[in-house]
Amino acid sequence: MLEPHPLLTDELHALADQVMTFCEREVRPHADEWEADGMVPREVLRRMGDLGMFGLRVPEELGGLGLGPVASAAFAEALGRGSTVGGFDVTVLVHTDMASPHIVHSGSPAQLDRFLPGIMSGEVITAIAVTEPDAGSDVAGIRSSARPDGDGWRINGRKIFITNAVHGNLVIIAARTDPDSRYGISMFLVEKGREGFTVAQELKKNGWWSSDTAELVLDDVWVPAENLLGTPHRGFYEIMRNFQNERLVLAAQGVGAARAAIDLTLEWTQHRPAFGGRLWDKQVIRQRLALAQAKLDAARASVYQAAWLMGRADTEAATKYVSGVKALALEAVMEIMYDCTQFHGGMGFMAETPVARLFRDARVNTIGGGATEVMLEEVAKRSIV
Repeated sequence: MLEPHPLLTDELHALADQVMTFCEREVRPHADEWEADGMVPREVLRRMGDLGMFGLRVPEELGGLGLGPVASAAFAEALGRGSTVGGFDVTVLVHTDMASPHIVHSGSPAQLDRFLPGIMSGEVITAIAVTEPDAGSDVAGIRSSARPDGDGWRINGRKIFITNAVHGNLVIIAARTDPDSRYGISMFLVEKGREGFTVAQELKKNGWWSSDTAELVLDDVWVPAENLLGTPHRGFYEIMRNFQNERLVLAAQGVGAARAAIDLTLEWTQHRPAFGGRLWDKQVIRQRLALAQAKLDAARASVYQAAWLMGRADTEAATKYVSGVKALALEAVMEIMYDCTQFHGGMGFMAETPVARLFRDARVNTIGGGATEVMLEEVAKRSIV
């Protein structure tokens, strides 16, 4: 179970226990198979939907549990700790906390009726397509465009590094709709299978092997007017609004994964024979693992503080704090993963070991959702007096 925290209620501890048990039974035994296949089987995601895991942040009046950011943090931490498979974790978290929240926040009643039941059940898996070959963290720099065409819109452009793009069902596309405004961007719901909407190539990554990631091409893709998500030309602001949630769950997942790595390393060092004793007998090993735990405890406390702050009204303060926490926590996670891999010796470099997978999967977290350097700029520009 997760360690106690003042913000973790009995309900959230029960949720986390359910998630970790699910991961230990349904995910860990299949990690190698899923990484070889490059995807998480859809029936596994549907089982999660059946258990209510995809409706945590959906309001009760829409059929969800109506929980807040602290629940998202607990869910993500439990995934990271329970699965040890970053590709699985991100497949789930893109769906629950990065893509589908846009539909919950901005969807019309008709869109909610049409898509939300499938999203919560796991029948419809979502993706968010913002990043382009020439525009990553600079969302306002995207070049994909959409123009009115009859009773709908015609979309053109390319998207890259899109998680759930190969096997997902519904992609939220960000495209420029006001060429005269740097921020004149809108969002569109684009179902897989529309003419002109293709996966240009599935991308091979250094980690997250069980996550399907791709480059997408939109070549004169037509969608009806009812597929416009939210207010025209206001998509930039909706994207930025949900970025904090994305950063929060990445930090929480990283914290959970780092805890799993420490647990594995404590077990390994206390049983691995070395120099007439065990690795644990070496003071340097014990102390560096103790420092790793101290770093992780501090990072975890900051993550939950960020989640609490996100649930309050001060958006600017939350943005500053969450950005700083993502930078601090995930850089600390990388340091912890380095030590855990090091202390496994040669086994830490073997691709089939959980600690090796944790190490390679953790690397992207200081890049995805806003690189550390971008996060620090978010903090710096809000620190001017």
